[in-house]
Amino acid sequence: MRRLDEHRVPLEAYDAALACGDTETIKSLVLDMLDDGRDPVSVLTDVVAAKQREVGRRWQLGEYTVAQEHAATAVAISATKIVAAHVGQVPVTRGKVLVACAEREWHALPAMMIECALRAHGWDTTLLGASTNPMRLNQYLHDLGPDAVAVSCSVLGSLPTCRRFIEATTASGTPILVGGPAFGADDVRAIALGATAWAGDAHGAVLAMDGLPAVVEPAPPLSGERIVEQAALESDHRRLVGVLRERWTLVAAATTPDADCLNSVIDVADDVLHQTLHAVEVALLTGDVRVLPETAWWIDDLLGTRGADPTMMGELVDILTAAMRDYPMAAALMATHFVVPMDWRQTRATAE
Repeated sequence: MRRLDEHRVPLEAYDAALACGDTETIKSLVLDMLDDGRDPVSVLTDVVAAKQREVGRRWQLGEYTVAQEHAATAVAISATKIVAAHVGQVPVTRGKVLVACAEREWHALPAMMIECALRAHGWDTTLLGASTNPMRLNQYLHDLGPDAVAVSCSVLGSLPTCRRFIEATTASGTPILVGGPAFGADDVRAIALGATAWAGDAHGAVLAMDGLPAVVEPAPPLSGERIVEQAALESDHRRLVGVLRERWTLVAAATTPDADCLNSVIDVADDVLHQTLHAVEVALLTGDVRVLPETAWWIDDLLGTRGADPTMMGELVDILTAAMRDYPMAAALMATHFVVPMDWRQTRATAE
C-alpha cells in the first residue's frame, strides 16, 4: 500500500502541474521519478502518455480548448526530453534504428517516446521527427543502413503515406515496425499494409523490435479495385471536403448571427469531415471496416459533447452518401458500416 501511495503522489502533482502548464514542475517531477529508480519506459507510458490520453479525453468532452491541448503537449514533450537525456547515458548494445512519423503525421510526441524507449534498451536510434518525407527516409536508409525502421501514425490520414514508407523500407530488405492510434488496437491494418510488425505502445515496441528478422522480403504490391478507388478518393479529398462544407448545416451555421455560441461546434466541423473521409480511405486500403463504426462513434460523441443538434449526425451521413456517388465501394462501406453501435451508445449513456 505504501508503494502505491508513493507512486500516486507524483502522479497527482504531475496532473496538477499539467493543468496549469507548469513545465518546470513537470520536469522536476520526472527527474525525481527517474532518480528514484522508476523504469524510464514506465515513466513514458504510465505517466506522460497516460496523462496525454487524459488531455485528449478532456478535449473530446469540450473541457479543454485546442490551445490548452497544444500547451499540454508542449509540456509532455519537455518531460519526454528529460527522459531522453536520462536514457542517453545507457550504453549502445544493439543495432541502428530509424524512428519517424509518416508523412502528414504532425504528432511528433509518440515517435519521441518510442525512440526514447528503444534507446533505453540499448538501441542506437535516430529520430527523424514529424511528417517525414519519403524521399528523406530513402536518403537515411541509404546513408545509415539501419537494422530497422519504426514509424508512428496517430491520424488516419497518414496511413496511405505509411504504406510508402513500408514499400521503401522493405525494398531495402530492412524490417519495419509500425504503431500508433491510426493502426487501431491490433495488427490487422499493419499486416494489410505490409509492415513487418506492429506495437501498441512503447513497451510493445521494445519487445517487437527484439523479435524482428534481420532481413525481410519487399512488401507485396497492393492491388485490386478497392486500392484503385482509395487512390482516387485520396486525390479527390479536398474537393469532397469543400462539397461537404457547403452542404452540412453545421458548417453553414458559422455564417449566422448566433455563430459565436456555436464556435465550440464549428471548431471541430472540419476535423469531422476530414476524419470521415480518411476513415473510408483506410477501410478501402486495409480492408479493416472497423474503422468506420469507430469513427462514427467518435463523431457522434464529439458532436454530443459540443451540444450540436442530434440531427447533425444523420444529416452528415446523408450528404456523405450523396457525395460518394462516384465511389461505389466507398458508398457501400459507408451505408453498411458507418453507424454507431447501440451498445456503444448505451455504454456512453451509462457513463453519463
